Amino acid sequence: MSETAIRCAGLAKTYGSVAALADVDLAVRPGEIFGIVGENGAGKTTLIKCLLDFCEIDQGSVEIFGVSNAIVRSRAVLAYLPERFNPPHYLTGADFLRYMAHLHGNAYDADAVAATINRLDLPPAALERPARSYSKGMTQKLALAACLLSEKQLYVLDEPASGLDPRARALLKNELRGLHRAGKTVFIASHDLADVETLCNRMAVMHRGTLRFTGTPAEFKREYGTADIEAAFLACTASEVTC
Repeated sequence: MSETAIRCAGLAKTYGSVAALADVDLAVRPGEIFGIVGENGAGKTTLIKCLLDFCEIDQGSVEIFGVSNAIVRSRAVLAYLPERFNPPHYLTGADFLRYMAHLHGNAYDADAVAATINRLDLPPAALERPARSYSKGMTQKLALAACLLSEKQLYVLDEPASGLDPRARALLKNELRGLHRAGKTVFIASHDLADVETLCNRMAVMHRGTLRFTGTPAEFKREYGTADIEAAFLACTASEVTC
């Protein structure tokens, strides 16, 4: 197995005159939960789009388990949750999960589906309803269930707790820790510093398209001499000098 699950080297992406990413070097290790944090517009979602080959890279390279992301098979090992998830409104929850199982090359396992939605606190009756009737939280749980049922090696999750209430957020954390125990790799883009601190083995701070810090949450706080991860984040993103 490759020594890295995700590797970005010298990654750059511009939109017109705006540098969305500038010389980004990042390595995510297999089997870790890695969180990337930053303000709106910092470049987190652009980084994910480059990783998934959703947009053309201007400079640099991206590899997934040692294989260039430009090669389609490199992405067969991952499941992706977008920041704004909208399932086809005419499908029921069950139909959507069947469709996603087919796309991932898996058989639809009703027992596994029942167990997964139970762990996420999504009512079984919801699977018989069209997705257009779902609340934001229910929609997010459906998306998370599809990802978890994919049984991939890498999970790329953009704001996975979006729309979830406190109980659902706690249940999601349990699921992510379960993936970690199973040796899976989880890459999370998040605005929630507290979640990153409690969940992630390592983290990165992105600011104005550049990486300001990469390391453990404890190292991040030590770097800025704070006991509070939010204070460390403010200090890191206040300076124009990279860490």
